[in-house]
Amino acid sequence: MAKAKDLVIVESPAKAKTIEKYLGSGYKVTASMGHLRDLPKSKMGVDIEHGFEPQYIPVRDKRELINELKKEAKSAGTVFLATDPDREGEAISWHLKELLELDDSKAKRVTFNEITKKVVTESIQHPRSIDQDLVNAQQARRILDRIVGYELSPLLWKKVKKGLSAGRVQSVATRMVTDREEEIESFVPQEYWLLDARLNCGEENSSFIARFHGVGDKKQELHSREEVDAVLTAVKDAPFTVDSVKRGEKQKSPAPPFITSTLQQEASRRLSMTPRRTMSIAQQLYEGVEITGHGSIGLITYMRTDSLRLSEEALAAARDFITEHYGAEYYPGKPRRFKTKAGAQDAHEAIRPTDITLMPELVRKDLTQEQYRLYRLIWGRFTACQMANAIYDNVAVDIGSAGYSFRANYSELKFKGYTAVYEESRDEESGELANPLPSLAEGQRLVLEKLMHEQQFTQPPARYTEATLIRAMEEKGIGRPSTYAPTISAITSRDYVIKEGKYLKPTPLGQVVTGLMKERFADIVDLKFTNQMEAELDEIESGKAQWRDVLDKFYGGFSKELHEAEDALDGVRLKVPDVLSDEYCEVCGRQMVVKKGRFGYFLACPGFPECTFTKPVVIEMPGKCPRCGGRILKRTSRKGYVFYACERGTDCGFITWDVPTKDYCPSCGKTMFKHSGRGPLKSFCINESCPNFVPEDKRTYKKKTPEEKAASEAKRAAKKTAAAKKDGAKKTAARKTRKTEA
Repeated sequence: MAKAKDLVIVESPAKAKTIEKYLGSGYKVTASMGHLRDLPKSKMGVDIEHGFEPQYIPVRDKRELINELKKEAKSAGTVFLATDPDREGEAISWHLKELLELDDSKAKRVTFNEITKKVVTESIQHPRSIDQDLVNAQQARRILDRIVGYELSPLLWKKVKKGLSAGRVQSVATRMVTDREEEIESFVPQEYWLLDARLNCGEENSSFIARFHGVGDKKQELHSREEVDAVLTAVKDAPFTVDSVKRGEKQKSPAPPFITSTLQQEASRRLSMTPRRTMSIAQQLYEGVEITGHGSIGLITYMRTDSLRLSEEALAAARDFITEHYGAEYYPGKPRRFKTKAGAQDAHEAIRPTDITLMPELVRKDLTQEQYRLYRLIWGRFTACQMANAIYDNVAVDIGSAGYSFRANYSELKFKGYTAVYEESRDEESGELANPLPSLAEGQRLVLEKLMHEQQFTQPPARYTEATLIRAMEEKGIGRPSTYAPTISAITSRDYVIKEGKYLKPTPLGQVVTGLMKERFADIVDLKFTNQMEAELDEIESGKAQWRDVLDKFYGGFSKELHEAEDALDGVRLKVPDVLSDEYCEVCGRQMVVKKGRFGYFLACPGFPECTFTKPVVIEMPGKCPRCGGRILKRTSRKGYVFYACERGTDCGFITWDVPTKDYCPSCGKTMFKHSGRGPLKSFCINESCPNFVPEDKRTYKKKTPEEKAASEAKRAAKKTAAAKKDGAKKTAARKTRKTEA
């Protein structure tokens, strides 16, 4: 009798395909498609009175998959539970074990930090039991969030607005954005002045700029025009002399490899990717991509990590690659090891390429644009972190005049080092001067060409971007690597926070809800309390705390606050102020307000129900309509697609999917357009009578032929029919089940 195949259960089909290729014919690899068992959506699902016992049920639309897995598990030899290597993955494996009724001798847990043949085959040879401490930590988090959401949200529905939700981490993130807005609104700007001297050595092309530093060696700020005038009067006719010239080398070290938070931050800054999109693309790179000559291979290690640790094998591969491709001088002589911050779980390596020799350009043709850009970022950061320092020649010059000092600095790259591969971006650019300096010597007299002064005011703290909010959450211990992206997605999708450009701003709704939370549920939105709760979840994971005890301790205070809030707010309804627009009602003349409906934001008359006038939110684009010269407006279709149309609507008839630009055609003078999408796309002229006209089929995208359109429609119709049949089969099966039970 043939030996039964071993069954390997992973989370995603993409990963299953890659792993099955590595393991061979003795294994069958299938996917659970995420969670198969969870708390019910229709009720709390937690028995608070009896030790917070969770009431798990099978996920409703996955019953067919569960039955298939049960059948396969029953006929299999060993069942390897190979879900993701984190708390949630451990919990999914535990749920699978319970749901499939597997005993300890048959169910084995394996984890893959990277999806490569070596790691997959080695991991299968060294299985372990399910780590119940990890499972309990995830259970505690899930139950904690369920209690907060299901007991606090109904209060928000009654006192603020229906459909609202509260969450242990999302409420804190909303508070951080709201607190920053309050800081900005209460900020009082302080006046200060910049004073620069344009000097030269008395030779042609030797001009440079030195900035006012202070009195002698002591730094001094200029806070008023009177202070500036005093310096101007003193130095105007006084000689300028070089007091000191300091030359030296300055070395700059590379940034450490990526962890989850820094990857999300850098992808946001450099690639304009949202955290959720970043993690989605990273998941694809981790699970496996078809690479010419290699087959399906995972290109990066696991992307949910807070550790800077790197394997010895990866360090050795980096050393060999750097010395071979860049030269021995680009390797620092020994591997760089980075210290992981205190409190990190340190369960996995830092995010790195699984094979450093697979350079981004080599695999570019096999990747989508987003996959390529993110892989290039990860590959570059890891490679650079093992390279030599960049070396700069640094010159600092102090110049004296009438007892005051002026300073000029200049750095010039001497040796590229790691910057040959990668250089970290910044949230804010430095305001320091950076102009080349002529050769100067101590005691040298300089010629004053011009004194320049400029009034400035201190600026309020900048609003958070997605990148800076993630960094702040990480620094304050709010959430964990797996929660940053869903948290930001939650607070924006629920209209607590909106994005203006790249910045996050609280909505009036977010401010009202945060005010209520701060007043009545101080613990929930207290940053230190939330940090402490994360630490307690880590204690459960390490086996140092019992999950039921942690929940019991939390619930005592939370329940008391909830009852006090209900009593204090009895009969009270909090009003969310309307957001006023710059538009006025065309019927009654009232200033219109911004509302949100099924198809997004629109403008409405505040006189409803007496006046029911509404109109779309007007977003004016650069350029002019190529037909009539009117404004071009950004519109959204009923299905959510963005298009661009003339403000005169059907009177003009101009409409396009292409994005208007601020550029004008050099031949006909009309607005140029570019294809919608990210990245640097070439603009083109759409005026058919212009010699520079670019036909639609020769722009950056290809228009579908009638045959391709028909095939696409047929495919869509076939999918719809298949879905309807599947839905009908489910309903028939459900009816049969109900009859049997009756």
